[in-house]
Amino acid sequence: MKELFLTPEEEAMLAGAEGPGVQRAMEIVVALARIYGAADLIPVKHAQIAGVSYKNLGDAGVEFLARWAAEGARVRIPTTLNPMGMERGKWQGWGIQPSFATPQLSVIDAFGAMGVTPTMSCTPYLFPDYKPRRGDALAWAESSAVAFANSVIGARSNREGGPSAIAAAVVGRTARYGYHLDENRRANWIVDVRAPLKSVADFGALSYTVGKAVGNGVPWFSNLGESLPPLPGDLTLGGPAGDRLKTLGAGLAAYGAVTVYHIEGYTPEARDAGRELLLADARPLVVASLEDAYRVMDADPDLRKIDLVTIGCPHASLSEIQQVAEHLAGKRLATRLWVTTGEITRQRAAELGYTQIIEAAGGEVVADTCAVVAPMRRRWRRTRARWPVTRRCTAG
Repeated sequence: MKELFLTPEEEAMLAGAEGPGVQRAMEIVVALARIYGAADLIPVKHAQIAGVSYKNLGDAGVEFLARWAAEGARVRIPTTLNPMGMERGKWQGWGIQPSFATPQLSVIDAFGAMGVTPTMSCTPYLFPDYKPRRGDALAWAESSAVAFANSVIGARSNREGGPSAIAAAVVGRTARYGYHLDENRRANWIVDVRAPLKSVADFGALSYTVGKAVGNGVPWFSNLGESLPPLPGDLTLGGPAGDRLKTLGAGLAAYGAVTVYHIEGYTPEARDAGRELLLADARPLVVASLEDAYRVMDADPDLRKIDLVTIGCPHASLSEIQQVAEHLAGKRLATRLWVTTGEITRQRAAELGYTQIIEAAGGEVVADTCAVVAPMRRRWRRTRARWPVTRRCTAG
């Protein structure tokens, strides 16, 4: 096994010189470094913590976080949170019981005591206060965000677990292994997309097809750039390119376990390194049709029995909220609609009038949570249209 090098400062943290909270964090980081054969640790610029909902954590997780905070653990780099299981100011009106809400709020309090910014969103790259840059080392646990950061921005992050992301934030370091290394970012699949791509939904269907085929591989899309507009300089607004790539990366991570992908002539590393990023034995994959993906993802719901349609998994960007508002202007919804997003984005949408248009149609722009981590089964008993409902959302 490769010997792990630690600096004197890191050795001191591991020995408890900065208190038990920091020591616990360094023990986690060092254990992972040794498991994955890392040579050393590297400083990280930002951490994103997943596993925030009480639905996922349970009582043991709540107690663990409270104890860690009480031990003096404090983050030393900018750190943000994934969605929790409810919206802070609306849980009572939603019928969520105190037995869920009280421990959920305790989780947020513990993170707050550690100095974590309570963003409660899975799209940290949409926040104007922190814009990851190419080459930044990150410790992100949200799989869709990791795929976006690695692929679209050219930053570097492994898919951290919840505790390891917290630990990295507390010590400001993570282990140098996996996708922090050049050799692991090279593509082992060449994807030739021959099916027409005309919408965000098509990119969702493409992600299903490719994710199922490549698993945890690194795909190289040889011609996908032809179906994309140029990347904007400011990705925090979303836009046609950002929204499509957000959907693509989320699906690749969910239907497979893709952490980084490349688009020939388009994404940063593919633009610069070209086909040198391809491994010699990269396997070919031709996507001639998206019909099989649509059949699985649409699932033919009975529109008369849908209680709730959700848009925003990953959380909706400002441009996506704008599109929903433009579609709903002057209309009335036939069923309940949630557009889930971060509070920062919701505030910007309200300033532009988008939130008010959606609400006038009978919809709701929801912050802090999403349908995946909220206790939805306690409220919605009939047909559920899962993300993404690709073709059949209609306003009445």
